[in-house]
Amino acid sequence: MIRAVAALLAVGLLLGGCAGGGKPSPARGSGGIPPRSTIVVVPQVMAAQGLEGVIGSSASGLTRRLGVPRIDLVEGDARKLQFAGAACVLDIFLYPPGAGAEPTAAHVEARLRQGGAPVDAGACIREIEGR
Repeated sequence: MIRAVAALLAVGLLLGGCAGGGKPSPARGSGGIPPRSTIVVVPQVMAAQGLEGVIGSSASGLTRRLGVPRIDLVEGDARKLQFAGAACVLDIFLYPPGAGAEPTAAHVEARLRQGGAPVDAGACIREIEGR
C-alpha cells in the first residue's frame, strides 16, 4: 500500500514538472544571455561618501579593484557581485543608468560573515582590498 502511494506521488511530481503554463521562454541574445531591455527604471544611487571608486564603477572595474567575486549573479539588466573578506561580506548591486547602458554600481551592502550583522561598507571594502 505504501509503495503504491509513493509511486502515485512520484508520477504526480513528474507530471507536475511537465506543466509549463503555456508561456514561451524569453528570447536569448548571444551567449544565452537575455537581451537588454530598452525600458529602464533608473535606480536610486547611494551617496558615494565613503564608497568612492565603488559607486558608479562597472563590473570590470570592481573586479580589478576587489578581485574575483565569489558570486556573480545576473538577473535581467541588474547584476550582483559578492566579495568576501576574513570578517565581512560585501554585496554590490549594479544597474544600468539608462537604456542600453552598461550596469554600474548603484547600491552596496556589507555584513559580518558570522551572524550577518550590518557593518560599515567602507571598512569592508578596505578589508577586501587588503587581502
